[in-house]
Amino acid sequence: MTVWWLLLALSCPGLSAGLQKSNKYEGYKIYEVSSKARSVALEGALSELVKNASYYEVFSGFKGGNSAKVMVHPDEQISFVKLMDDNNVAYDILNRNVGLTLSRQFETNRMLRQWFPYNGRLGTERYYNHDEINQFIEDLAKEYPRRVFLKTVGKSYEGRWLKTVTITNGDARRNKNVILVDGGFHAREWISPAAVIYLISQLVDNLQDNADLLQDFDWVILPVVNPDGYEYTQLSEETRFWRKTRKPSSPDCIGTDPNRNFDFHWNETGASSDPCSLTYAGEKAFSEPEALVVRDLIHSYVDRGKMYLTLHSYGSLILYPWGWTEGVPDTVADLHEVAAEGQNAIVEATGTEYSIGPSTTTINYAAAGASDDYAFNAGFPISFTMELPAGGTGFDPPASDIDHLVKETWVGISAMARRVIQKYPLA
Repeated sequence: MTVWWLLLALSCPGLSAGLQKSNKYEGYKIYEVSSKARSVALEGALSELVKNASYYEVFSGFKGGNSAKVMVHPDEQISFVKLMDDNNVAYDILNRNVGLTLSRQFETNRMLRQWFPYNGRLGTERYYNHDEINQFIEDLAKEYPRRVFLKTVGKSYEGRWLKTVTITNGDARRNKNVILVDGGFHAREWISPAAVIYLISQLVDNLQDNADLLQDFDWVILPVVNPDGYEYTQLSEETRFWRKTRKPSSPDCIGTDPNRNFDFHWNETGASSDPCSLTYAGEKAFSEPEALVVRDLIHSYVDRGKMYLTLHSYGSLILYPWGWTEGVPDTVADLHEVAAEGQNAIVEATGTEYSIGPSTTTINYAAAGASDDYAFNAGFPISFTMELPAGGTGFDPPASDIDHLVKETWVGISAMARRVIQKYPLA
């Protein structure tokens, strides 16, 4: 039986009749499909599995030559294994009970919150919620009033304040170039805000070591783009893998993918018009208040902006435009040069190998309507999506991994920033 016929059988309504959708992940497994097995048919099969969202989630396709990871409902695991076996596809089981893993991690995080309460600084011992992150940057602005500036830039659908922190060296010049950084677009990618927090700490607390990064550049940073979704993922293990915003998208579904909501090739390949899809582009471009905030930041700083960087997970990737097409910009050499600085710095420091390249061809699928394409088209000459390494089930590095992951990320970011500073000196 070919892969397509078997997928048709798996998707047959009669096969799944009477099964109850579960968000508890008890008995779910995560399979890793060998990248050596990649083919047009198999990649198409993984795309089809995404449509059967009650029973499958493809956490990553063959990103950057990596293996694909698929989470499978207990009632579909026999069928999935048959699909792999019938097509001679090698696979491993990465996690035999996702629910158990998440329950243990939530209990660990609960204890860590008690052991490491907020004390004016955010360390790398645990993950922090949105209120703690906002309090952290507010406290920094009070402690360093000449170097750290806080600005409220918008409000989420559920009413949470989105705040940026601007970090300078205190010389009060207003014409400096800008590096714009954001994190937390996708709710479940907790390591993204954690890496942004560490970046902020390095720039503020280690001025002597990083003076060159602030000499002619200001850093404008939005730690959590999607605070409603981020907070929702912290309620319980049942909500841990939520990705989208929290504004209702239809009578039956909630949320839009904020990284498909930008008005540059909006709702084209790689985005969905289905309100229940993980990659739903929204009822219109910029339908989400969170995406509007990032849009306005991009336009506020584009005249001085030299690099836009958005942190995601997972995949160990540094991606640059385009994400809507397999084509590349005329300035692809400049983009690749800066990305290579980050790639080389990370591998030298830690041995972690990042893949770099144009988004669509590096991850082997398009993602139209994303913020990095929008920022580049608006005028930022360097624009990247950085996908941090995976955790135990992909999106959930345990708290014990935070320290080395965020430090590794900073190595790459600071190396890329230094090359940007060389390439685009202050006029």
